[in-house]
Amino acid sequence: MNKHADRDEIRIVGSLAEIPAAAWDRLARVSPLLSHAFLEGLESTGCVCTDTGWEPCHVTLWRGADLVGAMPLYAKDHSYGEYVFDWAWADAYHRHGLSYYPKLVCAVPFTPITGPRLMAETEADRRTLLAGALAWAQRCHASSLHLLFPATSVAEECRKSGMLLRKGVQFHWSNPGYRSFDEFLGQLTREKRKKIRQERRRVCEQGISFRWLTGSEATESDWAFFERCYRKTYREHRSTPYLNLAFFLHLARHLPDNLLLIEARLDGRPIAATFNIVVGDEVLYGRNWGAIASIPLLHFEACYYQTIDYCIARGIRRFEGGAQGEHKMARGLMPVETYSAHWVAHAEFRRAIGQYVGREAHGIGEYVDELNERSPFVASPEKETRASAAE
Repeated sequence: MNKHADRDEIRIVGSLAEIPAAAWDRLARVSPLLSHAFLEGLESTGCVCTDTGWEPCHVTLWRGADLVGAMPLYAKDHSYGEYVFDWAWADAYHRHGLSYYPKLVCAVPFTPITGPRLMAETEADRRTLLAGALAWAQRCHASSLHLLFPATSVAEECRKSGMLLRKGVQFHWSNPGYRSFDEFLGQLTREKRKKIRQERRRVCEQGISFRWLTGSEATESDWAFFERCYRKTYREHRSTPYLNLAFFLHLARHLPDNLLLIEARLDGRPIAATFNIVVGDEVLYGRNWGAIASIPLLHFEACYYQTIDYCIARGIRRFEGGAQGEHKMARGLMPVETYSAHWVAHAEFRRAIGQYVGREAHGIGEYVDELNERSPFVASPEKETRASAAE
């Protein structure tokens, strides 16, 4: 029996400002996306709040005065900014005269990136956190609890607790130690290699150059330009931007080593930019993009080829290109299965949704197999590398 059990306490915290950053970050470890600076920055800059439909209600586990577990949790009255789509579930509830909202979501808001969701050292403490979240869901009469993009080990713990697992697909690029972009191209089929070279050449011929700016190198005007591009992208899709300039500047102050702006320039002026999160030499996450000029193929160059170039130059092992996008395969990104975990209060809907995600998982497995059969990589890399050198 846990000798500390009589002193363990679950607390629901309405603002990360109430928790010391050092205590939270001991649990988040090296993940910038789960860091106090990132998540509290979303709150303090107004990106995440009741008005935006993301009400913080973080689950924390305390052992005496020590924070030993934490789970970023939000009460939501919509399904925007999640990248795990449950609109059909909400519609089904509505058609049956039931309320799907509020629901509880454990996630990094607006960020479809896999990672820890139950932040605790021991499996027992992670189980306690999850039990605390489920108890809170019932206490506040939430229709459901959702953990989005949990690491595989966390997804398995959720499954053992009786939650439904749902699969998704993303596209990631892996770097086995390429020394150049040409060496990477040498691993692709001749058709894909030729297409990428043509696309890069067309952008270059228009006189476009690029700058790679870390968080400490980018100026306030660089961030203001990126935010302008970011807003324009959302306006073009008739959507409201999730993030704001205050948040980007907050990250630049608090997490400069984890940020990368890739800026496209024409005639000495910026015309487009991408925002990326970097975690050492482990992974680069492509996050947001925007442009003030419409130039063919610029999106592919700025979001994929420049990013791959950067990963090769810095020895970064993986590049995650964000949600969806089968077109990414043609650029060397391969399908990877992701997970989400779901608890549904209503017994009949829980049964129906369980059947649905079971069928969906089978279809996704077949889809990934089909995509892998259409891999852009050659079966004999050595032969194709020699062919690439001869081109």
